[in-house]
Amino acid sequence: MRGMAEKTRNSEEHQAEDDLLLVDRVLAGERRAFETLVRLHERRVFRLALAVLGNAEDAEEAMQDTFIKAYRHIDQFRRESRFTTWLTRIAVNEALQKRQARKNTVSLDEISEVEAKVLPHRSQNWHEDPEKLYGKQEVRKMVEDAVHSLPPIYREAFVLRDIEGLRAEEAAEILGLTLPAIKSRLLRGRLLVREALAARLEETPTFSKKIATTAGRMRDMIAMKLMKAVGQ
Repeated sequence: MRGMAEKTRNSEEHQAEDDLLLVDRVLAGERRAFETLVRLHERRVFRLALAVLGNAEDAEEAMQDTFIKAYRHIDQFRRESRFTTWLTRIAVNEALQKRQARKNTVSLDEISEVEAKVLPHRSQNWHEDPEKLYGKQEVRKMVEDAVHSLPPIYREAFVLRDIEGLRAEEAAEILGLTLPAIKSRLLRGRLLVREALAARLEETPTFSKKIATTAGRMRDMIAMKLMKAVGQ
């Protein structure tokens, strides 16, 4: 685990260095260098926009707007943070503006209603590794569906922290929230994802015996990962 974490960290540091070199080339007038930045980050930006908007078509438009704005204002990138963080902030802001424009914001009443439904309802035992039953692709699809099903306010926090790996402080700044607020939304998002995953693994007449003996390490493999200490 330590070796994997170190490998990931080294990869991120290498990517950050490459980004800075490309930014320098863009500032020097090399337009193709920005095209390389787009290729490197377009999937990330689309994923972020989709997390906010929940609609692929709107997410594509927000992604285009993000890169247009980034290109026009790249001289404002001050290197006080990683380029990915700067780009993420633009992407989330563009998506939030788009969501506000289509009048699809979440009211306080809606937030209260969602929070009332957050506590898990299923408590069945999970036993062994479900990958043997579902396979890696199925497990990945289950997680993606669970994240997509989150209400926007929790999906945003979840994607920024647990998928994109931003620090809580970075995510809070991007979303315009206090640190306690982002931690609260993240915790509720994790609980909802865990609940959705539990629902997918719920016993059925067809697979009751198989799931009873093979469904267990999902908590260790996915749910426990998602339920990391809020302060991390």
